[in-house]
Amino acid sequence: MKKIKVLVGGFIYWVILFLLLKVAFMLYNWSTYSTFGLVDWLNVLWHGLPLDFSLAGYLTVFPALSLIVSVWASSGRQLRRFYYLLMTWVVVFLHVLNAVLYGYWRFPLDTTPIFYFFSSPRDALASGGAKENAVLILLLILFAASFLICLHRRPPRGVRPNREPHRILATLLLSLCTALLFLPIRGGVTVSTMNTGEVYFSENESLNHAAVNPVFSLMESFSKQRDFGAQYRFMNDGEATRIFHMMTPTSSDSTRIVLKQRRPDVFIIVMESFSRLVMKTGATPNLCRLADEGVMFENFYANSFRTDRGLVAVLSGFPAQPSMSIMKYTGKAGRLPSIARSMINGGYKAATYYYGGDIDFCSQRAYLVSQGYTRLVSDKDFPLKYRMSKWGVPDGPLFDYVERDINLSRSAGPELRVIQTSSSHEPFDVPVRLHRNKRLNAFAYTDMQIGRFIDWLKRSGRWKRSVMILVADHLGAYPERIDNLTLSRFQIPLIITGGAVDGHQRLEVYGSQQDIAATLLAQLGISHEDFTFSKDLLDPSIPHFAFFTIPDAFGIADRQNRLIYDNQATKIVVDEGPCKGSNLLRGKAYLQKLYDVIANL
Repeated sequence: MKKIKVLVGGFIYWVILFLLLKVAFMLYNWSTYSTFGLVDWLNVLWHGLPLDFSLAGYLTVFPALSLIVSVWASSGRQLRRFYYLLMTWVVVFLHVLNAVLYGYWRFPLDTTPIFYFFSSPRDALASGGAKENAVLILLLILFAASFLICLHRRPPRGVRPNREPHRILATLLLSLCTALLFLPIRGGVTVSTMNTGEVYFSENESLNHAAVNPVFSLMESFSKQRDFGAQYRFMNDGEATRIFHMMTPTSSDSTRIVLKQRRPDVFIIVMESFSRLVMKTGATPNLCRLADEGVMFENFYANSFRTDRGLVAVLSGFPAQPSMSIMKYTGKAGRLPSIARSMINGGYKAATYYYGGDIDFCSQRAYLVSQGYTRLVSDKDFPLKYRMSKWGVPDGPLFDYVERDINLSRSAGPELRVIQTSSSHEPFDVPVRLHRNKRLNAFAYTDMQIGRFIDWLKRSGRWKRSVMILVADHLGAYPERIDNLTLSRFQIPLIITGGAVDGHQRLEVYGSQQDIAATLLAQLGISHEDFTFSKDLLDPSIPHFAFFTIPDAFGIADRQNRLIYDNQATKIVVDEGPCKGSNLLRGKAYLQKLYDVIANL
């Protein structure tokens, strides 16, 4: 029957399109996939078929229903034609977006870039270079043109109801075929349903990522945005709670005090994309100098891979999540603990936040206001001549503003100032040439501005009563194209320095960004009981470990074991240390309890 052929042909059309787009993805990211042989490329296509079949099933449901209706009414051919054109461009657009972003983020498409784009299109496009943005803009133009052309096409006049000779039989057969789409959509009749982990087949994550259908990955990511309490259920609640309490005991009185005074001025400089690896290149002489002057943490890890997640970890002592960004849930984010609020309640007179970019990006303004910052400074507070870079104001004018602000301050007590840099963000465009490598040049520029600001503080006499915390916002952007599933990529600097810090130390303790809150507040003599996930790094009596996440994977590291667990592949993908695998159960319990807390916020 012709309509059955149309239905099956539509299903096959989507599968062939997905296979071609997979090849295009690997060709676009040639630097990643050129080392793999033909067998690897064929394995990508073969093992990715379950997701392709599933999405093809979803996309064929509407044409199938249309064909059933056409047995009894007009053919609906123009409507199906419009549908296929529209959905083809949606599919192609999302595949191209996945190909472009993969070189930066190294994971399949999820809701992250979609949320970034709709919260601030300018800042989302600022991450890409000219080539990437040109590809996206060209595709959008073609998409819009095709949509308008199709929209203005009218069905021919005189269309008559379909004269199907065996309407009841045709309806039954088409209904049966439509019902059979349930099998590829669900992935069979077993208990488990289709998910992106079904296509993971290789020890090499890049091959697994190529096999994933990015449209399916995006759909799956959207499905995880609400039901937080049902996600990451590794064990019964009692067992997870028991393990979690062993990992996060209540604070003790044995913390080592490294401050000479209890109420110094506090500066937190959140450095865009810095890593321990970049500190070994010679591009950051000021940061290395500060590490030799203050307290340097040698085994410190970023909690996540993007700024919105890293800021919450630093400023709220709340771990980043692998399937969501809590900052965009303003109601939940407003109930998180806050360094700023705790310090103001403890006697600090003001808390100011400085950022040279768009502070509305990723709902950042709502988050900071709910955190209790008394004043926010962003790109709109600078003259237009300084707002010419893709990410807003370069770090030089930003630190100049902070200096003027301090000179004009009339506060009678200590203050908290948080400074978020941005010049070392891709595409790494800065107003000076200090290094031949573009990325290292951007890091060198930010490092120069930090050094200049600290030298000014020393000359002003304020350094003596200041504590400065320097920390990266997320995992490092150097070396270029470093894999997400590499422990060294998550290692970032944490330096506590300033004239109010007593001497120089290099500490081997393991920790991550969420531990800054408890560590700082303990030094200031301010309670940090509300920071459930934050540990005092200077208290030797409690267990110390680093916890971090990437999309649908988590890592946990301490002296005994450093591992990364892929939730999609349901296996450990990195396992180092004398007691391999020993942190797996702890990491699972920690992640499970994290989502319990999120569900109840």
